[in-house]
Amino acid sequence: MTRVLAICADDFGLTPGISEGIAQLAQAGRINLVSCMPQAPGWQASLPLLAAMPAAVQRGLHFNLTEGQPLSPELRRHWPRFLALPKLILAAHLRQLPMAAIALELRAQWQAFADATGAAPHFVDGHQHVHHLPGVRQELLALVTSLSPMPAVRATGRLLGPGEGLKRWLIQATGGRALQSALARQGIRHNPCLTGAYDFIDPDYARRMRAWLAALPAEGGLLFCHPGVEGPPHTVVDPIAPARLREWAYLRSDAFAQDLRSADVVLGTI
Repeated sequence: MTRVLAICADDFGLTPGISEGIAQLAQAGRINLVSCMPQAPGWQASLPLLAAMPAAVQRGLHFNLTEGQPLSPELRRHWPRFLALPKLILAAHLRQLPMAAIALELRAQWQAFADATGAAPHFVDGHQHVHHLPGVRQELLALVTSLSPMPAVRATGRLLGPGEGLKRWLIQATGGRALQSALARQGIRHNPCLTGAYDFIDPDYARRMRAWLAALPAEGGLLFCHPGVEGPPHTVVDPIAPARLREWAYLRSDAFAQDLRSADVVLGTI
């Protein structure tokens, strides 16, 4: 049975090299969703690349609370810089987040995307899955359900392996399952499953991809990835830069196309 896989490249706008690598894959038809960071330092310079992508490539908001500085003055008064992910997760589960300011930050990043592109995001997700954290997901759902048409939301409650069992469990347990249940209950478009989680260390990304393709269920799913190429000097410290190069090289290769054919998987929206 032919199955459908949506492939979303995350972190567009974070650095010039990341944006360039994603743009190349979009032009080559190897990805069909791009998740954008309008708060990031490389965003403005990356806009021509985004505008030149094929119309079939959906553009979404990669809501960020862990990388760099807040966009809204309200949240900057609380956090001159965003929290590291472990501190953010802890604060969310202890109900210690400045939620009124985070709600304004979400709207500021949303509006920055719309102002720059001339359109609302097709979908929304979160950098390091922050959109599913307690408090944050409620604000996200309130925003999404106030819009017409409602954008899709990346669901993080059903992560497919194999491998990375602890990481997949943590994503699901820190808010993924709760978000997925809320999306289904409120009739918000979302992916039936998610795949692509790994340690960013394994040098054999092709082997990982073949395992993810084999595990894809009949109803299809969404794979998130983090490709990029080397670019001009920038101020962002990117600890997964080597993994980005490996992902980009594989996704643009003939081997990836062959792996899709062998698994009877086609790229498409779900």
